[in-house]
Amino acid sequence: MSEVVLKLPDDLAKEAAELGIFRPTTITSLIKEAVRRRKVNKLFETMDRLNAVPEKPTEDEIAAEIDAYRREKRNMQRNP
Repeated sequence: MSEVVLKLPDDLAKEAAELGIFRPTTITSLIKEAVRRRKVNKLFETMDRLNAVPEKPTEDEIAAEIDAYRREKRNMQRNP
């Protein structure tokens, strides 16, 4: 178990204590929620970056490009 020490402005610490926020279960719940939220945000940021990447060509498109290149090379060899 880890121990965390916080330095807060007095008025904020007083208000948090009055609201019961400093109870271990409450703090644990708040931190878990913050961690979850950050993970979700990171996931969406990663998804946005991936969506920005141009789509990869399909196998059929690659095959068509190879065929076109080969035809062009054959034509160049026949007609130098």
